Amino acid sequence: MAVVVERVVTPRGELVLRRAQEEHEIIHNGVFLMDTRNGASERLLVRAALEACRQPRLRILIGGLGVGFSLDEALRHPAVTEVAVIEVEEAIIRWHATHFGAHGSRAREDPRTRVVNADLTAWLVDGADQFDAICLDVDNGPDWTVTAGNAVLYSEEGLSLLRRRLVPGGVLAVWSAMAAPAFEAALRQHFSSVQLHLVEVPRGDPDHVYVAAGATSFL
Repeated sequence: MAVVVERVVTPRGELVLRRAQEEHEIIHNGVFLMDTRNGASERLLVRAALEACRQPRLRILIGGLGVGFSLDEALRHPAVTEVAVIEVEEAIIRWHATHFGAHGSRAREDPRTRVVNADLTAWLVDGADQFDAICLDVDNGPDWTVTAGNAVLYSEEGLSLLRRRLVPGGVLAVWSAMAAPAFEAALRQHFSSVQLHLVEVPRGDPDHVYVAAGATSFL
């Protein structure tokens, strides 16, 4: 049985950290968001993006810190020189130091890691940095966003914004808990190559990872 460790109210709603034996779960507005149990598809999100990159030194942007699987996978790659992680929830950043043990702290303390407490869309609009790969895992998918405001990330406007933050030849990878055919079609309008990776899960549809490369030149 899961035990509530902490409950916080944010501008986006209620965020709950629960402990189930040795594992932790994060619940947002009553909906399961993530846990520390596996992370296979979150790791694949980053691994597939990096495998599609051709540059010898890589700067990576990760949307969503979560429980740290994506960040950890990025730091495993010898070519990665910087990982910028944008996380809107201050509590999730703090839980890495207070509840997720040495593993979470070690990744954050790596000199290549830069964790920013900000809304991803606003951060993309305001900044000018470009990255070799952008990995998005801020929602349960394009069709199941954690907050209504995140929907823009998967729109034509959002894809154009993300493309501007990629270097030439850069890669965009997006995680989803289910198939997102309309989003996949939009990706194909912006990128010449879109690969789909499936990761089976114990219940329900497999996790989907979309990896897009070769930005088209119509913008």
